[in-house]
Amino acid sequence: MTQDVKESFTGESPPAPAALAAKVRTLAPSMTRSMQRVAEAVAGDPAGCAALTVTGLAELTGTSEATVVRTARLLGYPGYRDLRLALAGLAAHQQSGRAPAVTADIAVDDPIADVVTKLAYDEQQTLADTAAGLDTVQLGAAVAAAATARRIDIYGIGASSLVGQDLAQKLLRIGLIAHAHMDPHLAVTNAVQLRSGDVAIAITHSGSTGDVIEPLRVAFDRGATTIAITGRPDGPVSQYADHVLTTSTARESELRPAAMSSRTSQLLVVDCLFIGVAQRTYETAAPALSASYEALAHRHTPRSR
Repeated sequence: MTQDVKESFTGESPPAPAALAAKVRTLAPSMTRSMQRVAEAVAGDPAGCAALTVTGLAELTGTSEATVVRTARLLGYPGYRDLRLALAGLAAHQQSGRAPAVTADIAVDDPIADVVTKLAYDEQQTLADTAAGLDTVQLGAAVAAAATARRIDIYGIGASSLVGQDLAQKLLRIGLIAHAHMDPHLAVTNAVQLRSGDVAIAITHSGSTGDVIEPLRVAFDRGATTIAITGRPDGPVSQYADHVLTTSTARESELRPAAMSSRTSQLLVVDCLFIGVAQRTYETAAPALSASYEALAHRHTPRSR
């Protein structure tokens, strides 16, 4: 490889072979078109690409050696040789345990049994992709901030607001002060009250929802610790986030819009965040959770006639 295609590397551990496909699906939308061609090629035919030199892959994708190396490094590998090794591992993994031949492309005349099968498979893939791509260092930092926060504000619009409400409810039940804001005006006016020691969480699959970015920006400017849960880690929301938790970027279809797939991955991240906080605050969280269960117990007891 020539010197002009060598670039610096972050020093992070490269993703495991099984995580490569998930990494491609997550990062491809933010790549240049030439880098997308390389990423799509390695994800679509890992065995074939593993047999190619950097020059061969560049010729196959109609790009340059430099583009191939940049793509490898964006995917988390020190260089193309490391990517080739991962491709070989991914090919072996697929051959040993190939996924069922099913997609989430639901047709309007599909039998309901097929709908269940397709959705279940796609949900499993979404969760696996999210788990594979989630940065546990960022998650740990977000957990530490939320566990000691004076107050936690959560911003989300549409389907993301439902995820925000879910997180707020969980945090409230372990004794933390948490509020989910769906109204963008109330979100901003509440963000103005935040300060150092508080936490603001923005949930936006696209990473570019203005009504979510604005209150996060205000919270950031006020000194609160800010967290973004997004499928586009390079989106505008990230410039105001101290910690970014990336969700998977699942494919859309006519009958399965992004709101469905993004919600699945967002809920997994939210659950990971909550469990981490509950672990850190266990001495107070456990009694608070028990008290909430006890307070609601009579509502789950059948009434005698």
